[in-house]
Amino acid sequence: MPGSISREQAAHVARLARLDLTDDELERYTEQLGAVLEHAADVEALELADVPPTTHPYPLANVLRDDVVRPGVDRDEVLAQAPAAEDGRFRVPPILGEAP
Repeated sequence: MPGSISREQAAHVARLARLDLTDDELERYTEQLGAVLEHAADVEALELADVPPTTHPYPLANVLRDDVVRPGVDRDEVLAQAPAAEDGRFRVPPILGEAP
């Protein structure tokens, strides 16, 4: 099987990655790494010469609108709705327990 890997090869990879695997883990990861390599071999076997390079399988378009400068809300009108205002700003209670 072209994508398979031996237990010794998996143990070598684990040593290179400085992983201390138990026998059960080595058995499991040998099987999983073999499955990954088989899948990579399947992908490598595909005929992709006529497939254009792409970054995404779906055709996406930018859905963001252009930035357009628009007038904001009138400051005095907003401050008139606030419980307290001072010097053209919102007045809020001190949060650190100290007076400014």
